[in-house]
Amino acid sequence: MPDPLAAAAIKRACDACHRRKVKCIGDGTRPCKNCTAAGLTCTYNAIPQKKGPKGSRAKVISELRETQRQSQLAARVHGIDFDDDLKRPGLLSVEMITTCVDYFFANLYPTQPILHRQNVGETIGLMGTNVEAYCLVVSLCAYMMIQPNLVLPPGAFDGLEIPPQSSLQLGHVLLHEALNVRKGYNYIENPSVWTVITSFFFFGSYFCLDKHNTAWFHLREATTLAQIMGMHHESNYAIADYIESSRRRRLYWLLFVTERAYALQQHRPLTLHATINLPTLDEDPAETVELNGFIHLVNLFRPFDDTFVGLWNKAKTGCTAHWVAQMQQQLSDALPAYLQSTESQAVDLRCSQQWLRTMVWQLSISHGFLSSAAAENAMSFKYPIEISRDLVASASQFSQQAMEVHGIGLIEKLFDVACTLTDVMSCVPFEQHTFEYGPRDYLNQLMTLISTLRGGQQRYLPLLISKINDTMPLMPTPGYSIPAVPGSTRVEELYEGSQAHSSGPNSSDSTPFGSPPLGSVSAQAFGFGDLDMGRSPTAAGFPAIMTTNMQYSDLTVTSAPLQMFPDPVMQGYPGTARPTKYERG
Repeated sequence: MPDPLAAAAIKRACDACHRRKVKCIGDGTRPCKNCTAAGLTCTYNAIPQKKGPKGSRAKVISELRETQRQSQLAARVHGIDFDDDLKRPGLLSVEMITTCVDYFFANLYPTQPILHRQNVGETIGLMGTNVEAYCLVVSLCAYMMIQPNLVLPPGAFDGLEIPPQSSLQLGHVLLHEALNVRKGYNYIENPSVWTVITSFFFFGSYFCLDKHNTAWFHLREATTLAQIMGMHHESNYAIADYIESSRRRRLYWLLFVTERAYALQQHRPLTLHATINLPTLDEDPAETVELNGFIHLVNLFRPFDDTFVGLWNKAKTGCTAHWVAQMQQQLSDALPAYLQSTESQAVDLRCSQQWLRTMVWQLSISHGFLSSAAAENAMSFKYPIEISRDLVASASQFSQQAMEVHGIGLIEKLFDVACTLTDVMSCVPFEQHTFEYGPRDYLNQLMTLISTLRGGQQRYLPLLISKINDTMPLMPTPGYSIPAVPGSTRVEELYEGSQAHSSGPNSSDSTPFGSPPLGSVSAQAFGFGDLDMGRSPTAAGFPAIMTTNMQYSDLTVTSAPLQMFPDPVMQGYPGTARPTKYERG
């Protein structure tokens, strides 16, 4: 028999909805949707008045204020004090929050599997009373709004106190909101998993905005908070809540991978190490595919430890040619021929693998280990040509949607590989027969790919063209095939003169074959049409999606179970027969 008290609670409107004379959308136990959307504290403290003349409104308001004051005092004891004056009301609607959460789980979750959908819903319900929950949800929404492909639903701004604006503009507003509210409480002394994830979302937002100093600050903040919580000790994962334990473990390894990638891109030191166990495939039978891809990603970055990063940053000495050759072999063998993962994970894995091979090759040349007569191809000057071949072959398998979800981070990796290939083509003689697929075609494909991905056309493509014009002045105007360049320049000469073409701060210290500075060329300085993709007989096998523009109104990437993404390099590429895109197990 239903509990009459529970039924009464459901029918009763909360204090705020009662005052606003709107229908209360809640069950009487959790914050209602109206209060959550309006940024109000949802309470049921008002004493129902009998119908008739109202003579005690002042008394009711006083009671409400006293009740909320007592609640805030109790919250201070637990370190979650939430002063309503800190937050800006009317920034987010329930529909907006739902859109952002859905986008995260549809697109970013496979490579960042740190949230649990049900727990996120419960966190949203606590936004009105818990400051950490509020900051986490707002930072998640900011992170998703700043992503290049999120589309706000029609009428998203109805009933809000802010004017209609683009998702990017709203992302800026939400980012500053979360940061300002967070300053109002001491999140450092007693951090939680929510605290660490919020800092990671701040990092992701500023990374997408190309504010790398701020991004690095918040990434370092996230790793420091994780260490304060003892997440680097395996013993701290023996907790009763299995979901909490698994998501915390994944969070640590995500920070581990992100820190290493950023250390290579921006020449930063490391703080986290492989001191805990990896996630296991059986921890969630419904996510075996996603977990398999995530574990591959962790293993791909594990060799890049303090030794490599110290050598990369010139903070250590003692590098040997044999050790570098072992690193290259380890990277080449890191991924199986067929990947059991989602498509977006396969994009990240294949592209990161080739980018890491390029980074190791750059370390090799900075230490003078390369030779035109090297017994191992990885230690030769022409190795970036092989890397570019493998990268183009891998990219040809994937849809543009699966590549777009990785944003600027993926474009930067493609850009670094293309810049290194450009340097090699300018100084290493390479004979190419008429119908043979070679470095000119690889560079053509990389340029087309960069120009098609959102964010690449406006910024990275002009920089790459500037790099090509500086390094290979005989190259014709864009739209024509890239010609063969005589191998008159020595690699050592290019090494000495390439310091002005580095993408990261002081990157010339460790990467002689670097990328041009990202702020050195105006995006309006070049007009770039469609690239000529018809030079090679095998170019027809490259997906048409790489040479045409797309509409991004309904961009989602779903996780198909048991997708097997083959490595085309393992199937005799190049050749006239193209491998299948993927096979279902």
